[in-house]
Amino acid sequence: MSESTDLSAVNKEKLVSDMKIVVADAEEILRATASVAGEKVGELRERIQDRLRDAKIRIADAEAALLDKTKAAARATDDFVHENPWRAVGISAGVGLLLGIIIGRR
Repeated sequence: MSESTDLSAVNKEKLVSDMKIVVADAEEILRATASVAGEKVGELRERIQDRLRDAKIRIADAEAALLDKTKAAARATDDFVHENPWRAVGISAGVGLLLGIIIGRR
């Protein structure tokens, strides 16, 4: 997986996390305003509840897609290591060496 794909997955995870917070806050606002009466308020509450329900479904779908992509990346990595064990060892050693040099300079 490339670095941009990694960043994209991290950004999507952050977005899903942020959306969960927004949904939770909106639900809390709905509960706090449950005693407020009025036709307009009632209509607004219904619209918000419908949109929150839709948002929850989309969040669940996004989480499932992220999980699928993560599993696919893990499978691809596992397949690569099994098909190219010495190449994987060499890459790991190279990454370890570079990290050691970077950390050693600090």
